[in-house]
Amino acid sequence: MQGKVNTDASVDDHDGSAVLPSNASPAPGRQVPPTPPPPAVAGPAASAPYLDAEELSWARERIGALSAALSAKVVGQARLQETLLVALLTGGHVLLESVPGLAKTTAAATLAQAVGGRFHRIQCTPDLLPSDIVGTQVYNQQSGTFETQLGPVHANFVLLDEINRSSAKTQSAMLEAMQERQTSIGNRSYALPDPFLVLATQNPIEHEGTYPLPEAQMDRFMLKDVLDYPSPAEEAEILRRIDAGILGTAADPVLSTTDVGRLQQLAARVYIDPSIVNYLVGIGYVTRHPGDYIPPRLAAYVDFGASPRASIAFASAARARALIDGRNHVVPDDVKALAHRVLRHRVTLTFEALADDVPVETVVDAMVGGIRTP
Repeated sequence: MQGKVNTDASVDDHDGSAVLPSNASPAPGRQVPPTPPPPAVAGPAASAPYLDAEELSWARERIGALSAALSAKVVGQARLQETLLVALLTGGHVLLESVPGLAKTTAAATLAQAVGGRFHRIQCTPDLLPSDIVGTQVYNQQSGTFETQLGPVHANFVLLDEINRSSAKTQSAMLEAMQERQTSIGNRSYALPDPFLVLATQNPIEHEGTYPLPEAQMDRFMLKDVLDYPSPAEEAEILRRIDAGILGTAADPVLSTTDVGRLQQLAARVYIDPSIVNYLVGIGYVTRHPGDYIPPRLAAYVDFGASPRASIAFASAARARALIDGRNHVVPDDVKALAHRVLRHRVTLTFEALADDVPVETVVDAMVGGIRTP
């Protein structure tokens, strides 16, 4: 029988620590995740009001136009489109895993065109240097001085194609830019543009000559999505659009980067109830103590659980998904819909799981199912 995370913990008035209510007691030998005290305001700031009808209508109209622009160029792949929109509204980055030819580049380029942003594609190879990405200093013989030339990472949307083909040194330079939102060239730092979104791809069918991303570095990606082949009807629609010339033309801008900034501000003000905060924190706790909440057979496959970055990603992404869905509040289904994308690259499985062909999604589903939905 699976254990349940109790989300009805009360708060001690003296020290503010969370304690179990009097009518709840953990089963012998089982741990109960500590429930954080509910915040006074479950938003980014106590002074920030929640979204009103006018703001929600404005956001719905802009997001609808952006979704239509993506759907015009990308056939199917509804989850990919949602993932890109969530990343855009939160300022997070995305790691995509799929075989070639599933519209990853098309989707990223279309998103950049639709908001009037700059798009750069970087093809990762083993001989790619950090300076090829962030930029370098070049000596000018006429002036006798060094001039800085910024690299392709200085764009609003950057596609790192097959990031696992680049060396560890190059990967670390890119991940630093993702985290710090700036690059260092010589003795100066150069801020990256806003918005800034990195879409990195991995090819799962080739392993020779690759440098897999370390688990600790993959944690810096907010979401990881795994794409599948289109259906026969969707593939036929792709051919029809190619014949019609639709896929060969650039998308017209439907938003501005200023609109994107406002959408990000609105997404940060979407209401998230304390019970849902406790729910997503509880999911993170279960990933670190799986033996108490999921079947022992699956718990044995877990090597490491998710870091607090998972809870941060859950909260931000759930707010964005609610806004995409036209709501000014988060519901538990937002958290469940994002569970695979938030946790599949943060929950590390053992070699036995690989040998037994146990996907990480199966373990994540058991973890989410092991606690009570608010």
